[in-house]
Amino acid sequence: MINPLLLKKQLQEFLIEDIGTGDLSASLFDDDAITSAIISAKEKGVFAGQQVLPMIYELIDPTIETKVLVKDGSHIEQGTILAEIKGKPSGILSGERVLLNMIQRLSGIATITAHAVSLASNRARICDTRKTTPGLRMLEKYAVRCGGGFNHRFGLYDTVMLKENHLAGFPSIIEAVQTVREKFGHTVKVEVETETEKQVLQAVDAGADIIMFDNCTPFEIQQRLKHVPPAIITEASGGITLESIDEYSRTGVQYLSLGFLTHSYNAVDISLNMEGAIKHDHSRNLY
Repeated sequence: MINPLLLKKQLQEFLIEDIGTGDLSASLFDDDAITSAIISAKEKGVFAGQQVLPMIYELIDPTIETKVLVKDGSHIEQGTILAEIKGKPSGILSGERVLLNMIQRLSGIATITAHAVSLASNRARICDTRKTTPGLRMLEKYAVRCGGGFNHRFGLYDTVMLKENHLAGFPSIIEAVQTVREKFGHTVKVEVETETEKQVLQAVDAGADIIMFDNCTPFEIQQRLKHVPPAIITEASGGITLESIDEYSRTGVQYLSLGFLTHSYNAVDISLNMEGAIKHDHSRNLY
């Protein structure tokens, strides 16, 4: 879910960064001027940003009317009108860049996620990683969900993930997992990153909740899955590309976590165009 309080705070910061002490170009318009604009897609993709779009204009000028015409997760084509806006041109233009920056990027993440999901063909679930843009994790992970994907942990606080560098501090995986169980309550899940068959066997014996096959080939995953009981969730990560998703999804692993969903996507080309007539008071001396 998107936390509306956090979203509002973040969007305020983004607008302050861009507008600063005032939008010089937008100040050319009369205070009583009214116009309309449309936001449209210039290429096909999957839309994300249904909550972002109206909140930006609520922050800039509550009198601006925003009507979002498509829902998050909708497949859009070139020319699809995403939203209609009516209000003061100064406010509409002041929010234009931040608005487009956000929905273009979020839609890009949703689009590549939807493509990955289609390649997995329901054989495995597609999920993200923590390889997100600092400060934008909530929104980027939301965009993954808009594309039909699932979220991995949101941060270091909601799941214990024992990676190579963590395991280096213990004699074995079994002792590492035991330490976690002793330190935390029953609601904290434990995921163990494995690279060898021996590590998989240890993770099973330790009673890990999730076992990750890290940087393993599809053949290696198939062989190691034989040792994992159904009660343990399985995940593959590392080196998986769009071209290899199909092969990995056929191994029987339950989740494929893909860092490129949030760090190597292409933003969807989206534009804002004024449509209505603008009233001006040319008698005012701007100088």
